[in-house]
Amino acid sequence: MAINDKQTFTIKPKLKPTTKKSSSTPEQKYWKSFKSKEPQPLISSITSLAFSPTSPHDFAATHSATVTIFSSQTLQPKSTISAFKDTATSGCFRSDGLLLAAGSLSGLIQIFDVKKRAPLRKLSGHTRPVHFVTYPRVDKLHLFSGGDDSVVKYWEVWSGTHRSFTGHKDYVRCGDGSPVNDHMFVSGSYDHTVKFWDVRESSNSSALVLSVDHGAPVEDVVYLPSGGLVASAGGNSVKIWDVIGGGKLLHSMECHNKTVTKLCVAKIGDDGRNGDFGNQFRIMSVSLDGYLKVFDYSRLKVTSSIRYPKSLMSVAFSPDGSTRVVGSSNGDLYAGKRKTSENAESVKSEWGKYVGFGAIDEPEKRVLRPSYFRYFHRGQSEKPSKGDYIITRPKKVKLAEHDKLLKKFHHKEALVAALTAKNPENVVAVMEELVSRKKLLKCVSNLGTDELGLLLSFLQKYSTMPRYANVLIVLAKKVVENRVEDISGSEELKGYVRNLKRSVAEEIRIQESLQEIQGMISPLLKIAGRR
Repeated sequence: MAINDKQTFTIKPKLKPTTKKSSSTPEQKYWKSFKSKEPQPLISSITSLAFSPTSPHDFAATHSATVTIFSSQTLQPKSTISAFKDTATSGCFRSDGLLLAAGSLSGLIQIFDVKKRAPLRKLSGHTRPVHFVTYPRVDKLHLFSGGDDSVVKYWEVWSGTHRSFTGHKDYVRCGDGSPVNDHMFVSGSYDHTVKFWDVRESSNSSALVLSVDHGAPVEDVVYLPSGGLVASAGGNSVKIWDVIGGGKLLHSMECHNKTVTKLCVAKIGDDGRNGDFGNQFRIMSVSLDGYLKVFDYSRLKVTSSIRYPKSLMSVAFSPDGSTRVVGSSNGDLYAGKRKTSENAESVKSEWGKYVGFGAIDEPEKRVLRPSYFRYFHRGQSEKPSKGDYIITRPKKVKLAEHDKLLKKFHHKEALVAALTAKNPENVVAVMEELVSRKKLLKCVSNLGTDELGLLLSFLQKYSTMPRYANVLIVLAKKVVENRVEDISGSEELKGYVRNLKRSVAEEIRIQESLQEIQGMISPLLKIAGRR
């Protein structure tokens, strides 16, 4: 049967290849840029981590009966304070970074001079272990605390006097001061509640402003930077509450498999390379499942997830966005610093102080000028200086064999080359290109017996796949009609056609079964919709 070469049939646009690997987002790359060194083993579980609010933003870790202060530049210990008789908990810097307060399982709160590394004052008022101590954001004369006696206290540091706030019915494990009001603070307890307090009120009952139910024992609670939102952690969920809206639950994030142990608010540093997400805030949470999650609460989306080999107990992020530290249950401290040119200079200066010298600067290289002889001998190894515009040559695209043949208008050879490579996406793309050039049927007519076998084998394998069916089913019909004489004279080609017929019949049977099922389900769905 003769077929007109000008006859065409409907096809879909060219298929786009699907990517096998999902590319990382810019924010995921940002969090991965914090390269952690080998974990530093401390004595026991790291109960808390806190950064100094003032530069150079050193951080303190409480573990065993010790508070260790680390340099944020070298990530090495600078000083150790061993003034506790029991396990130290909840270290917190004052807003000027000069004082450090920490609680203990004995119920004692101690305040230290950071520079002198010596205790200044002891506050005894809790009868059971203290689990949170926090300074107000600006006020330097007071601090808040809470513990297993279910009491929250507001201390006047220098006189040692305090006010007690009762309302919790179980251990008070966490708290935080408001970033916009020094008289407001929040506490979380194992009685599943998060309570908001205003110390300006005279009585205990009136000081309790608001209470919300987290639904699980509360392990940590933090104010978000606006002061109108609070995040609480308990069980395997992190919940965000609207304080201004009367304690309305805005979102519940349940992306951990085990208990969430600690939260912190992280500000993404903007060094000109962070694109649209620089100078934004994120919630960081750690859990006993060993995962660190980064949560964008403006989009209600988890933007990064990092796995550690141990259960995690604490996390902190430096105010300048350069250092991240995570503490584990077995005492390993995972400290990571983001590499920038400023960090490299500061580390060099810091190490210079340790060895007794100032910062050691490299000698400046002589400036290249057109009058210098070596100006004309610089090559590809010459590194660009800051502010230079780099012009790169476009990379030459390496074409596949069928693409080269198509450029030379060798249509049949291009089709055979694609069939030989056995990549279905490339084969269908070549077929679509030949259809647009009105040469596909002519190529099919000119195929030899072995080449026709390749085509029939391909059609038998991929014609019933939904992704290619619209193109290949029509083509299979045309091939059989056009080459019926060649197929009838070869047992091998007959075998391919029989397999193709069997595959099409099986697909038709499946489609008929699906239509029967659809016919049974449709009335049921209509009845359910009426109810």
